[in-house]
Amino acid sequence: MLNTYFRVIVGVMVLLSVVLSVYVSPNWMWFTVFIGVNLIQSAFTKWCLLETILVKLGVKK
Repeated sequence: MLNTYFRVIVGVMVLLSVVLSVYVSPNWMWFTVFIGVNLIQSAFTKWCLLETILVKLGVKK
């Protein structure tokens, strides 16, 4: 269940940042870059802030 929530939240954040970069300011692409860097970082360190937050909110692994 945690994996499903994680993928939905990250997908929504990426889509939102792309929409904001098209309609508001191209600088919103930096948010997309931030998300990508965090995904790469979590692959190497096996730690993700979003996962920690979701577990504390009671989402089951």
